[in-house]
Amino acid sequence: MRHVLSAIVQNVPGVLAHISGMLASRGYNIDSLAVGETEDPNLSRMTFVVVGDDRILEQVRKQLEKIVTVVRVDDISSQDHVERDLMLVKVHAPAGGKRSEVRELVEIFRGRIVDVGEDEIMIEISGRESKVEAFIDRMRSFGIIELVRTGRIAMVRSKTNEPDRSTGPQLHDSSIRQYIRKESD
Repeated sequence: MRHVLSAIVQNVPGVLAHISGMLASRGYNIDSLAVGETEDPNLSRMTFVVVGDDRILEQVRKQLEKIVTVVRVDDISSQDHVERDLMLVKVHAPAGGKRSEVRELVEIFRGRIVDVGEDEIMIEISGRESKVEAFIDRMRSFGIIELVRTGRIAMVRSKTNEPDRSTGPQLHDSSIRQYIRKESD
C-alpha cells in the first residue's frame, strides 16, 4: 500500500540528510521525497511516499517523530487530499508535423511549452502521478531526450462545514453579515 506522509521539520542544515539516512539505515524505501520551505521560513515540509502495510507506516512515523528537528508528522493519504507531481521533459520535435502533434498533446494534457529549440521542445506538466505517467507514455514515440520530475507534494483538503438546513442559510465565518449583526446588537 502507498502512503503519503508530511513532516514539518525545522529548517536547519543537515535535516534532510539526517532523516533520509535514518530511514535508509532501517531499511525503509522512500518512493518519492519533496522538500521545501513553508509559509514560516523557520520550517520546511518534507513529503514522503512510502510503500508498505500499516505496520511499516507506523514504524516510519514513529522513527520520524523521534528526531529532534521533526515538529509534526501527518499521514496525508489517510485524509481527503490533493497531490501533485511536476515534470519537465525535453522531446525530439523538429519543426513541422511532429512539432504540431507534440503541441496538440501538450494542450490536451494542459501542459505548457517552456522552451523551444531547433529540433526539440521542453514541456512542463503537473498533476496526479497517473496523468504525468500517461503523458510520458505519449511522448515516448517522439523520443524523450531528457526528463526530470519532482517528488510528490500533497496537502489535506480544506474542511467544509455542511450547512444546517433546519435553521435557514448559514453564513461563512468570513461573511460581512457577522459584522453587521454585531453592530446592530
